[in-house]
Amino acid sequence: DILVDGKLCDCDIVVDCKVGDPIPLEVKLTNWSKHSVGPFALTVTPYQDYQNGVHNYELQDAITFVGSNTFYIDSVKPTKDSVYFGALLFLYTGDFYLNIKFHEDNCSRELPLSWFCLPSVHIRAMEPV
Repeated sequence: DILVDGKLCDCDIVVDCKVGDPIPLEVKLTNWSKHSVGPFALTVTPYQDYQNGVHNYELQDAITFVGSNTFYIDSVKPTKDSVYFGALLFLYTGDFYLNIKFHEDNCSRELPLSWFCLPSVHIRAMEPV
């Protein structure tokens, strides 16, 4: 599950936020397999989608992370949850998306396939009222 500003994100939800306010990001992973998985890293990369097949990942002047955009995870035990917290700060208005990728440190430990199907996260940054 992915929560942005406390709201559960799925493919049909747009989360509205205000420019200049830190927005909490929470990623909850549940290991439904019979084996522990890890170590691995989870990286969150923001981008803009121009709806013509072009994605802009050069957003260092528009979005910043409070802390790091990469979470390092030792392991997630079978049938257990692991939750990771971060925050985003939008500096300009616009529609943004989050791309979440996993990086395994050990190829012999397979991550659950459902983790590769995380929902698309769409965030609309607006001017404060």
